[in-house]
Amino acid sequence: MQAPRAIDHLVIPARDLSAQAELYRRLGFQVGSRNRHPWGTENHIIQFEGSFLELIALGEGFEQPEREAGVFSFAAFVAQFLARREGLAMLALRSEDAEADRRRFAAEGVGDFARFDFGRKARRADGREADVAFSLAFAATPALPEAGFFVCQQHFPENFWNPAAQVHPNGAKGISGLAIVHERPAEAAAFLARFFGAPAARADGGGVVVDADGVSIECRQRADFAQRAGAAIGADGPPIALVRIAVDDLGAARRALDAGAIAHVEAGGSLFVGAEAAMGAAYAFEPVKSS
Repeated sequence: MQAPRAIDHLVIPARDLSAQAELYRRLGFQVGSRNRHPWGTENHIIQFEGSFLELIALGEGFEQPEREAGVFSFAAFVAQFLARREGLAMLALRSEDAEADRRRFAAEGVGDFARFDFGRKARRADGREADVAFSLAFAATPALPEAGFFVCQQHFPENFWNPAAQVHPNGAKGISGLAIVHERPAEAAAFLARFFGAPAARADGGGVVVDADGVSIECRQRADFAQRAGAAIGADGPPIALVRIAVDDLGAARRALDAGAIAHVEAGGSLFVGAEAAMGAAYAFEPVKSS
């Protein structure tokens, strides 16, 4: 049995990319430069070691692609998500072979879509322009139609990852967990365990948890999360409701939020930033767990 897959990145659409980038700077993150995809979306990357947050919006002149049989359109999904709301839209896992993953998803009945390959220009740590390229394979489940799932294979990782970009004023080290809301948590968790290639999900109170590569993905009813995290996730947010960010110093995270005038509450040893304060995406900053 293969090891569970690691989170590669989260896709976080907003209607105003400049305002979103400024918000994330106020949250205490180092935000990368603005990039443009060949199909017209634009993004900023917030890097950690081995994973990242992708802030994304529709660029000038964007035209939503027509629906095509057997094709999961990344661009169309982002546009349709933004027609409803902002926030946490898509979960991407790391892949060494996107084509093999595409075939596996089809065989397991969790997605039978064409592989999607693309590239763009990036800026290396030394300032030179370089190529980056990716292959994506998509999965899907009727249980979570408003969330997107795919794996991402990087073809020029040496041109993408930049240790200098991974140093954040809030002390962020990476993604340590996710919260998924669903009225039938076991149904969502069953799909996520297959998507991650993780062992069977485990019960946890009224919810179900999938453990994968040091990250816990909690699946709970919205009311259960609301009780645990106050109003952080909102009453009508997306299924990917909250991201847990590991920080090496909770005090640094608190100072960054205070300096950025970001509303937050402290509970259970974590700092919660609600969806209303962060353009639809809720966060919990928590200390790095000792190994």
